[in-house]
Amino acid sequence: MLDAEAIQQIADELVEAGRTRTPVPLLHTRYEGMDIEDSYAVQKLWASRLEAQGKRVVGRKIGLTSKAMQAATGISEPDYGVIFDDMVLENGSVVDWNRYTHPRVEVELAFKLNQDLKGPGITIFDVLDATDYVVPALEILDSRIEMQGRTIVDTISDNAAMGAMVVGGRPVRPHDVDLRWVSALLYQNQEIVETGVAAGVLNHPAKGVAWLADKLAQHGQSLRAGDLVLAGSFTRPMWVYAGDTVYADYGPLGTVTCRFV
Repeated sequence: MLDAEAIQQIADELVEAGRTRTPVPLLHTRYEGMDIEDSYAVQKLWASRLEAQGKRVVGRKIGLTSKAMQAATGISEPDYGVIFDDMVLENGSVVDWNRYTHPRVEVELAFKLNQDLKGPGITIFDVLDATDYVVPALEILDSRIEMQGRTIVDTISDNAAMGAMVVGGRPVRPHDVDLRWVSALLYQNQEIVETGVAAGVLNHPAKGVAWLADKLAQHGQSLRAGDLVLAGSFTRPMWVYAGDTVYADYGPLGTVTCRFV
């Protein structure tokens, strides 16, 4: 495990990388023996640095929950990151492409909680009971660490690659639809690129939230009423470029769109 000085050095590097849009070299190649707990310690300290700048935590994201994403990244276990208030964008937003490094887009469902969820032992039924509504979302992935050759410790330290999220479509109560069968068509500039079904997220998107609650408990943390939780992508990440329009059609749950400039 890394000492406190190394963790502080990495967190400061990542804050600067976010400011300059210049990714830092892979961590696992520079810090021998760095493990998952070290990575979450880095993420926690990095987040506290941003909170000190005035940013407010409004939720969490879960990553690498589907086989599609695990195959795309070569990483076989989920991870989580922090969502800050300035990361939540409205449907139809115009997004500055240069604000992000290597931006990609994923299709997800977001859970808005109205009760606390404190692990361990959380089930999908606990999650459904604690959820006010579920709403379609696009996640914009960002990179503060070099992408090629990443391992799980790099991804976790990089806040699970969270850049921003666009929320839209039609919110639904969690018991009103079978969330496993929520599907989406993802378009880039009017051309369909990806399709997916939410059951791709651990067989039920609420299972991702349950995993998160239990994982947070290992770190002395919990989900709180009011939190917004991105449950994980059920498509592969789609590269986007300046000038692109992104449009996701969730059928009965409506549409989410944004444009990069």
